[in-house]
Amino acid sequence: MTLPPNFARAVDLSSLGKPKVESTGPMAGIEVTPTNLTSEILVASRTKAVIIICWSSRSPESVEMVTTLGKIEKESAGAWLLARVDIDAQPQVAQALQVATIPFAVALIKEQMVPLFEQNYPEAQVRLVIDKVLALAAEQGIGDAPVEKIEPEEDEALAALEAGDFNSAEAAYKKLLNRKPNDPFAKLGLAQTQLLIRTEKLDPAVIKNQADKNLDDVALQINAADMSVVTGDIEAAFNRLLDFIRAHAGEDKTKAKDHLLILFVLVDPADPRVISARSALANALY
Repeated sequence: MTLPPNFARAVDLSSLGKPKVESTGPMAGIEVTPTNLTSEILVASRTKAVIIICWSSRSPESVEMVTTLGKIEKESAGAWLLARVDIDAQPQVAQALQVATIPFAVALIKEQMVPLFEQNYPEAQVRLVIDKVLALAAEQGIGDAPVEKIEPEEDEALAALEAGDFNSAEAAYKKLLNRKPNDPFAKLGLAQTQLLIRTEKLDPAVIKNQADKNLDDVALQINAADMSVVTGDIEAAFNRLLDFIRAHAGEDKTKAKDHLLILFVLVDPADPRVISARSALANALY
């Protein structure tokens, strides 16, 4: 990895302005310093995927992310390596990684940096991101791709989807979630199936036309956002609901916000469109 020419300049994230989180014990991962970044961390990335998490004791969210990643790394039995950067103690490393906010995570694969996320996420979504990192590393000859375990309820759901029986697929995914409430694939499968149920009988052109002519109708805006997702225009779906949220209040605003959160589940949490929309939603609400 080529370091920026201003590597020696300290990064300024002092705007965090939060009290330090008291340490409850050793933190997971290898502590990254300017010395071992090149001599150890980059070298390690030649043989296994490395995930670097940038954190600060002034950010409880980033401390929580270090803990989550440490738990997942321990369960992985050495499939990947966790490294952590204390941006307060190691500003040079933070500058090298071009950290602008925390928590901030990147993957290193064969010394190449792959951006992952810039905010805290639930453990289930973090696991999905790590699985994608391991799959990408395996494509480049490093390690093995995660073995995907198919649950019987998932088999049932997929068979129902192939038969066009969306209601049975929904029931199967719900049954799986009753047994494994945090299963990320079941959550995604259920969200996708429910999207198909909602849009099965809708005409994209008609819905969009109606929604554009009735901007105060929350039901039409939700239907139009759904259809945009189905047709692959994710950004249009997010923007439509964000525009509605900004312009309205009360129950309709809440309905639009709740539906936008549902649509977020359908997209990779590391997708820039999701990151941008989440930020815009926070600004619109507060």
